[in-house]
Amino acid sequence: MMKIGAWAFLAGSAVTVAFHTAMMLGAPWGHLTMGGRWDGALPLPARSLSAVSAALILLMASVVATRAGLLAWRFPAWSMYAVVAFMVLSIAMHVATPSAAERQLWLPVILAMALGAAATLWSR
Repeated sequence: MMKIGAWAFLAGSAVTVAFHTAMMLGAPWGHLTMGGRWDGALPLPARSLSAVSAALILLMASVVATRAGLLAWRFPAWSMYAVVAFMVLSIAMHVATPSAAERQLWLPVILAMALGAAATLWSR
């Protein structure tokens, strides 16, 4: 169960990082992120937030992959709890977003990632 959960989290992470990378490069999908505040490409300052998001997701994916034995790195024991907590917060943020398009696209991805992270944490 742990590896299945980890792979679910990693798949969601790959999609999300690819999306944020496209946003950094000027993809016209602003309505699908950051509350749908911008139509078209994000302005430059907002693109830097996509870079931060992508980096954070990569860090969390590393924590999950390490916990599942897919990477031989070391993270503090509490780091998986932080990933699960962040995912729960992300669910709340995506439920509350004013952008229906953002909610429809990302809420299922975030839910799958949260379940994957929880399965990875509590399966041993």
